Amino acid sequence: MELLSKTGLEDHYENKLTLSTVLEINDNTTSDEPLTTMQSLPGAFLKKLMMANVNARSVKCMSTDQEVFYYGVDNLDTDSDTSNVIHPLDLITALFLCSDGFLQQEMVQKMSMCQFAVPLLLPNCDKKQSTLMLWALRDIVKKFRSSSQTATNAFVEERIVLSDIPMVSFVRLGESSLSKSQILNKLLSNPQQYHDTFVHHDMECGDVPRQISDGLVEISWYFPCGNRNIDMFTKPVAVANLRGDIRSFETQFSFLCQTSAAVYIFIDDFEADLKVLEGKSTKAELFLVVNSQRKTFKVDTLKKMITQYSIKETNVIVKKKQNDAEFVKTLQSSVGDIIEKSKNRLTIENMADVAHQFGILVDEDSDACQSARTMAYEITRNITDTIKFKDEQLPLQGQIWKELSQLEKERCRLRKAGDADIEQYKSPLKKKEEELRKKLNQFEMSDAMASFISGLSSSGAERSYFLKWMRINLDNLSLQNLSALRDRYKDLCQHSPEKK
Repeated sequence: MELLSKTGLEDHYENKLTLSTVLEINDNTTSDEPLTTMQSLPGAFLKKLMMANVNARSVKCMSTDQEVFYYGVDNLDTDSDTSNVIHPLDLITALFLCSDGFLQQEMVQKMSMCQFAVPLLLPNCDKKQSTLMLWALRDIVKKFRSSSQTATNAFVEERIVLSDIPMVSFVRLGESSLSKSQILNKLLSNPQQYHDTFVHHDMECGDVPRQISDGLVEISWYFPCGNRNIDMFTKPVAVANLRGDIRSFETQFSFLCQTSAAVYIFIDDFEADLKVLEGKSTKAELFLVVNSQRKTFKVDTLKKMITQYSIKETNVIVKKKQNDAEFVKTLQSSVGDIIEKSKNRLTIENMADVAHQFGILVDEDSDACQSARTMAYEITRNITDTIKFKDEQLPLQGQIWKELSQLEKERCRLRKAGDADIEQYKSPLKKKEEELRKKLNQFEMSDAMASFISGLSSSGAERSYFLKWMRINLDNLSLQNLSALRDRYKDLCQHSPEKK
């Protein structure tokens, strides 16, 4: 809670920040004054994030005199002051802990747009408890084309929590001389388009000791475009990254072992306490990632370890006398094989069941969210044929309404009046309108409309959840046909006679 107090977020731990508050335009949001206090960092981060600014994670307090110090030989033992800086992951974790579900969704959406890794398991700052961020991830929709779809030029558009794609996880056991996050960034980046998906030590404030973000599991995705010359992988893959030592976060490690296709363990000290690996029940294939350039590296000790913990020799990836680029290629080859062969695939939505088994909270488990979901599902579950559903459940917007609209247009525009007297021409139109309105008034309220009105009549939070669930469910129905319709539209535009 100390960090929340320093950043001015302590009050929002109970009274959550809302999306409307963050989007409010005031003096603070329009000001570009230098950041001089820790309390100004959350607002500055959110301001940049809402604008999808890729530099959002680089916010930090500036010294009042803006002076840059160059330390000479005489000052080698002088450390820079870290009392007024914060690790980017601590800031992100603090904001997620102090935000309501709708702001969390917006933050995740913007972070995804900036190609930042987003929280999958969020640690609680004062308890050894994590939360699966299922609701926060609900809004992300991704579009991709695997190499097998290149011939058809068809893209797949899916909601990420419903996507059945393999997840590979990367964790650390003890200290590691290899920068896990930097290697992951290179793993996911095209050599010509490097991107810092995961925060690492060499980023702005990345070397500041973490206070509350250890135990955080971040997730990012790689989606191919169908071009073999560009794609790092031919099929989509999710990449999870656990912050901290798995010996301190065994619950998160166990969760990843059950939900991942493979878990890559970065390890240097083979003689450390390795009880966390003993008798580990895992559905994931375990890999060891070691650095042979360490002075403590011993082949005999490594062989003894993989025998003791039943790890295949082929599942040991050793960084030899090679640069990171060559090592990353080896890692990419291993991950590529996992993507092709693994059958352990679990959607994020289905991960909720695994989370419950390990005592991990799920953000969607609130009564308001679940009640709203049920109400929305009762309406949308009957939509199999959209046209038929509209005719049956929305009769006031059917054929009679269309005829009435045409009559009203004609009464105003008088395009078919010709030489007839205007009032005499309007009179039958009015009578026809009255007849159609009487027919409309004969319809009783449909079940869908009754359920919708009931949802709108709920309490504030439940009503907001209800409207969001309605949008999500309707969007899911649209996504089934949307990509094909877009491709057809493009094709028609390209081959239209007018274009020729």
